[in-house]
Amino acid sequence: MEQEKLNGLFTSESVSPGHPDKVADLIADRLLDAYLEQDPESHVAIEMLIGRGHVVIGGNVKSKAIINVDSIVRETLREIGYTHEELGASADYISIFNVIDKQSSDIDDAVLNALETRDTEEDADQGAGDQGMMFGYASNETKELMPLAIAMAHALVRQATDLMHNGVLDFARPDMKSQVTVRYVDGKPVGIDTVVFSCQHNPDVTNEQIRKAITDKVIIPVLNHYGYDHADRYIVNPSGRFVIGGPTGDSGVVGRKIVVDTYGGYAPIGGGCFSGKDPSKVDRSAAYMARYVAKNIVAAGLAEKCEVQLAYAIGKAEPVSVCVKTFGTGKVSNTDLVKAIKSVFDLRPIGIIKTLDLKKPIYHLTTNYGHFGKDFLPWEKIDKVVALLDALDYKGE
Repeated sequence: MEQEKLNGLFTSESVSPGHPDKVADLIADRLLDAYLEQDPESHVAIEMLIGRGHVVIGGNVKSKAIINVDSIVRETLREIGYTHEELGASADYISIFNVIDKQSSDIDDAVLNALETRDTEEDADQGAGDQGMMFGYASNETKELMPLAIAMAHALVRQATDLMHNGVLDFARPDMKSQVTVRYVDGKPVGIDTVVFSCQHNPDVTNEQIRKAITDKVIIPVLNHYGYDHADRYIVNPSGRFVIGGPTGDSGVVGRKIVVDTYGGYAPIGGGCFSGKDPSKVDRSAAYMARYVAKNIVAAGLAEKCEVQLAYAIGKAEPVSVCVKTFGTGKVSNTDLVKAIKSVFDLRPIGIIKTLDLKKPIYHLTTNYGHFGKDFLPWEKIDKVVALLDALDYKGE
């Protein structure tokens, strides 16, 4: 059933690289990239917990690579800005517990020998690394073809983090959060109701100084970038004091920010997180492919909004289902879109990996500010527009 057009308010949030959950995500993706850099055939599923001076790294790996886990953890913390315990963590003095184990041979066999070719004379196809459903979404609300609220929320924490690192926000510390509420009429964004921003800070700055700097140097520039001159409300550091933050203020775990990683709650999310997983894990690679498909459909003018669901069974190459929704904005039927998708895109894990070139060490670039909407990532290409139009024999209205 297609959704009704949204009328009212919708809110999305984002967090900075210094948020403890994002610290965990980035370390996991840095470790993944280190494995892939030495051995592109690595199979990796890293889990991680960080908090109050300790890091615990687990999961399972199959790889020829030999990496220095301790060094990568400490370098990543320095990159984020955690160089002293007062800031939230100390890269030099944090304790690291490495309990990474080998990948299960049962999982490895399922991935390397797909169900479709297992008992045949054909060359082995690659099976999905797990069962599950993955979603991709695109909307013409922004130039990134992302929902407006999440696009702006990401831009806010990116702007503040950049200003922290270059010294403009000299009071700021790495842990930050943003939230944007957009007003909709008949499914279209018409204004910004509320912007919330929380910034970890040094103890010797006043709340008024923080509010003025964040409003003038972070919020207003981002509003202007997206074509708005104001929001109805600005709420900066509503807790009143935010000196203790990062992994000292709270623990961080891989995969706890999957709504931030995807579409800000505007579209469904799949059952698994992304960070720390190599592309044989369809939790990650098929979510990227679903976004690629949805974005090309919107870019082709075939819909104003598009949601794509892909579902897989462990060890099986072909998806068990493909579902498309266009929320009443489609120019052709959803049934015809599914047929076109299957003819234009190779949805097998091996096809996804080849199409998007996913065995490269690019994953640390995805961790922060969302996995979607960054033009330099391969699943953000809009190079299948002509193929989709040809498959549908669509000439436009």
